[in-house]
Amino acid sequence: MKPAYEHVEFGKNCSVRVYHRRLPRIPFEWHHHPEYELTLTLNSQGKRYIGDSISEYSANDLVLVPPDLPHTWASNRSVDPSAQQVAIVIWFEGDWARRLADCCPEFEPLRNLLRRAACGLAFEKESSATMQARLDELLSENARTRLAATLDVLCMLADAPGQPLASPTSFNDAHSGPTGHEPERINRVLAMIEARFAERLRLSELCAAASVTERSLTRYFMQHIGETVGHYMTRVRIGHACRLLADTLLPVSVVAARSGFPNVANFNRQFRAVKQITPSTYRSQFSTGSPTDDGGPRLTERSPSLQKRPVRRSSR
Repeated sequence: MKPAYEHVEFGKNCSVRVYHRRLPRIPFEWHHHPEYELTLTLNSQGKRYIGDSISEYSANDLVLVPPDLPHTWASNRSVDPSAQQVAIVIWFEGDWARRLADCCPEFEPLRNLLRRAACGLAFEKESSATMQARLDELLSENARTRLAATLDVLCMLADAPGQPLASPTSFNDAHSGPTGHEPERINRVLAMIEARFAERLRLSELCAAASVTERSLTRYFMQHIGETVGHYMTRVRIGHACRLLADTLLPVSVVAARSGFPNVANFNRQFRAVKQITPSTYRSQFSTGSPTDDGGPRLTERSPSLQKRPVRRSSR
C-alpha cells in the first residue's frame, strides 16, 4: 500500500503546528510528510504502524516520527467508551530545530533528539505524563505560549529514554542514509550497506571501504550503532522487505530475493525472528488494517494542516 503524501500547513508566523484531534475512533490513514511529528494518543487502544514497525499501543502513547516515514494509528477500542479518543499532534521542521541548536546552545539537545528519532521513537509513560501536564499551554490560543511549551517538551524528550521503532532505511530513502554525525568511516560502511544490501556483502568488503580491520569495524559498530554489522545488515534487509510487502503484491519469494535473501526458507526464519510474525502475516496486517469506505473519518476530514497539497492546473 502506497502511503499518501500529506501537506502540513503551518499557521501564519508560526514555527510549529499543534493539532487537537478528537473523534470516536482513530482510523487507519497510512501517510507521510516532510515534517517531524510528535503524537500523544489518549483514551485509545489499537495498533500503531511506524514504517515497518507494527505494535499494539494503549492510552498515553507518545511517539516521535521522523520526516517522510509512513505512519498511522488504528484504534480498536476506547479506554473510556463514554469519551472521545484524543490525539495531540505537534509538527515541526527539522531545519528549524537544527537552526535553534546552531544559534542557542541551550537547544543543543534538540540535535540529539532528531538523530535518535531517525527510525521513530516510542517514549515511556513518564514522558507522556510530563507532556500531558503541559496540555493547557500546548493548546493555548497564544502562539508564543504554544511554542515555549513545545520547546520544553522536546528538550525533555531529548534526555528521555525511547524505543526505536522502524528498521534502518525502511520506507524512508531520503532520510535513511548516514546523517553526517557518525565518524566518516562508519558513514562509508553505512552507505555501502544501503546501496548493496541485496547483494552478498562480505565483511572484508566493508572493512576495505572503511580502511579498517574486521576487529576495528566490529568495535566501531558496537560503539556508534549499538549492534553488530551482521545484525544491522539483517535489519536493513528486513526493512526493505517490509516496504515491498506493504507497497506491492510481489510474491514472497521475489520480495526475499530483492531484499538480499536468496533462500526463501531462510528469509522466513529471519523475518520471523525480527518481526515475530511471518511475511504473509505482516502483509495481511496492512491489508486488514486499511478499511474501505466504512463511514469512518477520512484524511480529507482532518485538520487543514493535513489536507493534501492542491494540484495546480495549467491555464492553457
